[in-house]
Amino acid sequence: MEALLSLPALILIALLGSGSVKVTSGGRSRLVERLGKFDRELQPGLSVVIPVVERVVSHESLKERVLDIPPQLCITRDNVSIEVDAVVYWQLLEHSQAYYAVDNLQAAMVNLVLTQIRAEMGKLDLDQTFTTRSEVNELLLKELDEATDPWGVKVTRVEMRDINPSPGVKQAMEAQMTAEREKRAAILRSEGEKEAQLNEARGRAEALVLDARAQKEAILLEAEAQAKQQGVMADAKSEAARVMARALSESPEAEEAVRLMLAENWMAMGQRMADSPAGSVLMVDPQSPASLLAALKQFQQAKD
Repeated sequence: MEALLSLPALILIALLGSGSVKVTSGGRSRLVERLGKFDRELQPGLSVVIPVVERVVSHESLKERVLDIPPQLCITRDNVSIEVDAVVYWQLLEHSQAYYAVDNLQAAMVNLVLTQIRAEMGKLDLDQTFTTRSEVNELLLKELDEATDPWGVKVTRVEMRDINPSPGVKQAMEAQMTAEREKRAAILRSEGEKEAQLNEARGRAEALVLDARAQKEAILLEAEAQAKQQGVMADAKSEAARVMARALSESPEAEEAVRLMLAENWMAMGQRMADSPAGSVLMVDPQSPASLLAALKQFQQAKD
């Protein structure tokens, strides 16, 4: 009984000693050949490989990996030398296909990415390499994914990290940027001065309009005041004439007083007429109060 129990243990020990027992962890894969021909892919867990007859030829990770692309010199469409590097994220989907389809998978992928980057950079001007980086990344991803599909590889992401022009081109770009900044500053200054002049002109125009309106209103007010004053004076003179006419009709004795008052006014009027530059002539009967009143009224209207 002890001999029977010890036989499996001896066999297991022999297998372990010969390396025939393989433990495959999760996220990894092993390829096994039998007599030089692909036989199977070991799944995660414990597996047994028959010594001499079978052997593990490849042990790879199935997780997503990062491929660092070294810097390389590229020529843009406008003949400018730039140095570009990138990073590629990829995953092994078909282990057996990748092992038997291409020798040295990562070296093949690096050369493929370098070739695609040079091709895409040659289609762009220098300025476009900076402004269309995301579009170039998408194109590279599509082209690389299609190219590596026969290898059982899935390219999930491509990113160009650095685009470095040559030192001479950098100096020219910096000079151009400085000139552009100075140009924008000059434009902003001129626009500010223009706006200030426009505001000043608007202010002067508005002040002139307000001044004209004020003068117009003052003239209107003065004219209205003069019109009202003349109306009041005319009413007062008319009322005085009516009162005097009523007094003359009611009291014959008042005629002599009126004649004296009119004679006094007549003398004052004569003096003013004599002092007048143009001079005036009035024909009047000094014995008639009505004639004197008419003459005074005519003189007053001529004066007004």
